[in-house]
Amino acid sequence: MHAQAIENNLTGENLTFEKVWAMFQETDRQFKETDLKFKETDRFMKRLGKQMGDLNRKFGKMAEHLVAPSIHKRFNELGHHFEAASPGGHRIFDPQTYKIKTEIDILLENSETIMAVEVKVDPAIQDIEHHIRCIEILREHRNKLNDKRKILGAIAGAMFGQAEKEAVIAAGFYVIEQSGDTMKLDIPEDFVPREW
Repeated sequence: MHAQAIENNLTGENLTFEKVWAMFQETDRQFKETDLKFKETDRFMKRLGKQMGDLNRKFGKMAEHLVAPSIHKRFNELGHHFEAASPGGHRIFDPQTYKIKTEIDILLENSETIMAVEVKVDPAIQDIEHHIRCIEILREHRNKLNDKRKILGAIAGAMFGQAEKEAVIAAGFYVIEQSGDTMKLDIPEDFVPREW
């Protein structure tokens, strides 16, 4: 029954047990229909979330492939002398559980320095804290290997907002941003990179 019909029955003179029972059954049916619609919407949102996550990972991989081939040349212009980048993710595993403790998107190395690069399509403020944690795990791992080289960090992005760029620089990371079909380092004159 529609709401108006239910209201008419409640205010009518001939309210019987059968009419009240029919109203409860109709209300129950409507609740079940609504519940079914909520479940369908929930399934749709989960599928959409998975598709968006897959798309974001593909964009991230594409961004890594754009950055990796020539980024060592940009740092070499600053005197670092990296021979090449190791794209595809540098993983550090927990020796007890064999689970991944952290992953660095691109790692550049020479005899003095390790450069850990996080690649994002659209870097956000929370990516800074994430990258700091990754570098701290990398530092701990390298210390266990008696590797005392300094570790520096950079965050690369295709689309940097001004606030995000300033936060990356304030955290002591190099900013690598897309410029046409290549990547460039955006370094203020007074920039001092943080060392781990």
